[in-house]
Amino acid sequence: MKITHLLGIGAIALAVAACTTNPMTGRKSLQIGTLNPQITSAAVQQYQQTLKEAKVVTGAQAQMVKKVGNNIKLAAEKYYSSIGRSSDLANYQWEFNLLQDNQVNAWCMPGGKVAVYTGILPITKDETGLAVVMGHEVAHALAGHGNERISQAMVAQYGGAILGGTISNAQLARVFEAAYPIGSQVALLKYGRTQESEADEMGLNLMAIAGYDPRQAIPFWSRMEAQSSGNRQPEFLSTHPSPQTRISDIQKDLPKALEYYRAAGGKS
Repeated sequence: MKITHLLGIGAIALAVAACTTNPMTGRKSLQIGTLNPQITSAAVQQYQQTLKEAKVVTGAQAQMVKKVGNNIKLAAEKYYSSIGRSSDLANYQWEFNLLQDNQVNAWCMPGGKVAVYTGILPITKDETGLAVVMGHEVAHALAGHGNERISQAMVAQYGGAILGGTISNAQLARVFEAAYPIGSQVALLKYGRTQESEADEMGLNLMAIAGYDPRQAIPFWSRMEAQSSGNRQPEFLSTHPSPQTRISDIQKDLPKALEYYRAAGGKS
């Protein structure tokens, strides 16, 4: 009973100490900051392994992925600089690759390693559609959603032991590998709906700051929903809010995003 009570106190203390506030959305989440270097290092290794096992595409489409990804990255840097938090991005190692795969999917690992599958390109259609996807995925990394999910798993498994710094690299590796299995067919960590909605909001703002019309997010998500009709749902939508909820939320978030878009020189 005493031990359980102490662990409970430790977990509460950890939650208070590790509370992180997203500067763009204001949402608070549990993220253990000391895990960031280890998580980023593990993500780089997994990403490199994925690239070895996948077919990395070159050519015009791959260049478009890199161009849009870089524009979204620059938008993030611009925003974080404007609020005096450029240092938040110091350890991101951005990389954008197009992989030959028919899955309708894209993902971003902690630390900024992004992959887009060729299967999603017929739905993105153009740079702006691709910016919806890449803004969303980059937002997951910026918001620390990987750290959040891994922190939750670490606390659930090891509780107050984390406070004493007794979590080994091996223990972290087991949690990380469960979230990010190795391989080109990587079944990535499933984010919760709250995190997906937050990535939608942030992604909308990022694409707008980058000069892409955020209003195009609605037709893109409509195309994604049409893609899933009568078929197995694309992996990209597996834990996302319902299409109706998503579009309703985007409509609520559009006025702010449009302010960023107009400031970037976009047309009303």
